Amino acid sequence: MTLQEVKIGESAKIAKLRGEGAVKRRIMDMGLTKGTEVTVRKVAPLGDPIELTVRGYELSIRKADAALIDVE
Repeated sequence: MTLQEVKIGESAKIAKLRGEGAVKRRIMDMGLTKGTEVTVRKVAPLGDPIELTVRGYELSIRKADAALIDVE
């Protein structure tokens, strides 16, 4: 299951980051690392971006980036 598939209001734990090079580095720089708990707060009307709560702050990421994050 990917972060893109998590429903609004649900929490998930990051299991694995897919992607290569700069994309993976940017995701990790935003605080989305393996073992981190994230909660989906909102999804924009057209599905992009997705607003998350991670490590005590609000973060919006693109749907394409969320698809690269495996959760459990």
